[in-house]
Amino acid sequence: GVKRVPMVRYGNAYLFDLASKKGSKTQKKRVVFDPSKVAKARGSHLRVHFKNTRETAMALKGMTVARALKYLENVLEHKEAIPFRRFNGGPGRHAQAKIYHVSQCRWPEKSVNVVLGLLQNLQSNAEHRGLAPEKLQISHIQVNRAIGHRRRTYRAHGRINAYNRSPWHIELQATESAEEVTKGGNKAPVVRSAASKKVSQKKLA
Repeated sequence: GVKRVPMVRYGNAYLFDLASKKGSKTQKKRVVFDPSKVAKARGSHLRVHFKNTRETAMALKGMTVARALKYLENVLEHKEAIPFRRFNGGPGRHAQAKIYHVSQCRWPEKSVNVVLGLLQNLQSNAEHRGLAPEKLQISHIQVNRAIGHRRRTYRAHGRINAYNRSPWHIELQATESAEEVTKGGNKAPVVRSAASKKVSQKKLA
C-alpha cells in the first residue's frame, strides 16, 4: 500500500515529518505551513503535450506568482525560454538557455498558455481568500501524466498509423510569504577588550 506521511496539528499550522533517504542515512525534515495562507489551483486531463508542460512547470518552481506571470508572457514573446532538463531528446540549443546552466530550451506556446491561465486562476482564488497577490510564492507545482488517448489515422495503401495524445494533470499552490522582521534599534557595536582576546604564546615570548 501507499505509505502515508504523519501529520500533526499545531495551532493553525500543520507539521509534516518527511523522511528522505540519502545514501545509507535517513534524513528527517519538518515542513510547517498555515492552510489559511495557501491558495490552490488544479487541472485534469488537459490535452496539451505532457513533456513540454512538465518542463514549463519545473521552470516556475520557487518563483513568486507575479514573476511567474511575467516570465510566461516573456516566453510567448521569445524574450525568455523554458529550459529542457529531463525531456531533452529533441530540443535544439539556444543562447537563452545559458542563464539556466543548460544548453537546450524551447518556447512551448500551448503549454505556456494553459499554465498561464492556471496561474491567473490561482491569483483569483488567493484574492477570494483575502491573501495579498504580490506576496504569493509558488510553493508546490506538480505535473502528472494522465491516461493516454489512443486513436488511429488512415494512410495511403491501406495502412493505419497510431494517432495518440499525452494529456496530463497539474496541481499548484502558492503560499503567502511572511512579513520581514525589521531589525531593532541601532545598537552600539560590541568592542572586545584586549584582555578578552586570546594571545598566542609566540606573541607573549
